[in-house]
Formats: sequence, C-alpha cells, structure tokens
Amino acid sequence: MSEKNREGKRTARERMLEQRAAEETSSRRRKKLIVGGSVLAVIAAAVIAGVVVQNQRSKPETPVAAPAGTIGDKNLVIPVGAGNAPSVLTVYEDPRCPACGTFEREFSSTVDQLEDAGKIFTNYHIVSFIDRAVPGKGSRTGANALGCAQDSGHFRDFHDVLYRNQPDETNDAFGDKAVLLNLAKQVNGLDTPEFQSCVKDGKFGGWVSAVQQDFDKSSFKSTPTVLLNGQPIYPKNAGEEITPANLVKWVDAANEGKQLGTAGSHGQTPAPTSTASEANNPSPAAG
Repeated sequence: MSEKNREGKRTARERMLEQRAAEETSSRRRKKLIVGGSVLAVIAAAVIAGVVVQNQRSKPETPVAAPAGTIGDKNLVIPVGAGNAPSVLTVYEDPRCPACGTFEREFSSTVDQLEDAGKIFTNYHIVSFIDRAVPGKGSRTGANALGCAQDSGHFRDFHDVLYRNQPDETNDAFGDKAVLLNLAKQVNGLDTPEFQSCVKDGKFGGWVSAVQQDFDKSSFKSTPTVLLNGQPIYPKNAGEEITPANLVKWVDAANEGKQLGTAGSHGQTPAPTSTASEANNPSPAAG
C-alpha cells in the first residue's frame, strides 16, 4: 500500500472519529439542557405553588355571611342592650376560656341589669384562639353557635346559658354540636330547625375566622378583655378590683348627667345609634 493511500485512510478514520466525538458531545449537551430545563421547570412550579399557598395563607378571610344585627367593620361585633345607651361595654371572650366563664358567672346578671336599665350598650367580640393551643374545635363551634343564636335573636340568653354550662378548658365538649344544640333547649324559642341547621352546617364559620383575625391584629392578647368606654377595667380599673358593685359604680359615674337609653326585649336590639357605636370607642391597634 502506498504511503499516500495509508495517509488517506488515516485521515478518513480520524475524520470519522472526530465526527463521532462531536456527535457524542452534542448529545451530552442536549441531555444536560433537557435535564436542566426539567429541574428549572420543577423549581419554577414549586416557587409558583409556594407563592399561591402563601398568598392564600396571608389573604384576609372575609365572612361570607354574618349574623343578623351584627355591627362594626365587616359586622364582626354582636351588640346587646340599648343602642342609645350613654356607655359602651366592650367584651372579648372565647367560649372555651375558663377565665371568661368565671367572669360571666360572676358578672352576667349585673351586665344584664345594666343593659335592661339602658345604662350600657354591650359589644361582644367572640374569638376562638384557644383551639390553637388546646386540641379541639369547641372555640370555633361554640362561637358559630353564638352567631346562630344572634341570628335568631336570642344571643344574650344563649350566651349566658353557654357560660353557665362551660366545661373544663381541656374538655372539648363544645366541639360536639349535639351538646350545643341540647343547651339551646334551655332558651325559650331558640331550638328551631333554622338554628339547628345553622349550628350543624357551621353557617358562620367564615365570620368566626374573621372575628379571630380582627382580634389577632389588635393589641389584646388574652380573654376576657373588658373595656368601659374604651378603657380597660378588667381585672382592675384605676387600682380598684372589678366587682359587680364596682362595675355598677363605674358605669353610673360615666353616665352621670346623661340620658339613659331604652333597652329592647332580652337585651336584643337592632344596630345602634351613632352615639354609642364602637366606631366612637375604637380598640387600640396592634403595636
């Protein structure tokens, strides 16, 4: 074989090897691009999913339905008593809160009397944060049931019955809707098909969540929180311990020289007049 032929074959062989190497390099590059693109797609999908989930978590929950007669921003407040009363008593309570139960068992009759005398207009914020710390759902289902009672025009009576029969904080009895419905039988006129359906279906669940979110944004951290005309009075007011007698004294002092309001039946009244609404006694903003 001539040297020229050997050189030609070697050159052809080298060209073939070079072409094969180039094709392998190109193939590896394409695979890397495909794998890299897939990884980026997965990462992008994960980021998008994370943003969507975070947006859903941070999105304020607006109640789709609020109990009849509720007042304030987004109708989160349950009013009881004379809407034109000269003083406003603001109460934040959780149905499972043992301190709230103690407060209500000691003060409910006094508060009811002050409402019926047209001396105070009570604004209730029914919160539900204890379910976060103590396993159960009694705060939420209890709050919903109170919303159902408000919707039926029997909030005050059912509220008083609920706290008189409050279980221990670690006993999630209020998480059982049958227990709540049974307690409703103690309130004349409340145990109706409409009320039963409202409790069973959790009709005001969105409203309950919105009330709690409003509480989370406030400067208040515990229940009961009790204010008289915007000033905290529980457990003390200007160095004095709160007692039923002192509460009456403080209300009478705040009302001195003012015209009393006209209470409705069992403390249930429509939306208040502008003179006594919480808009004139706003709660402190979160610090």
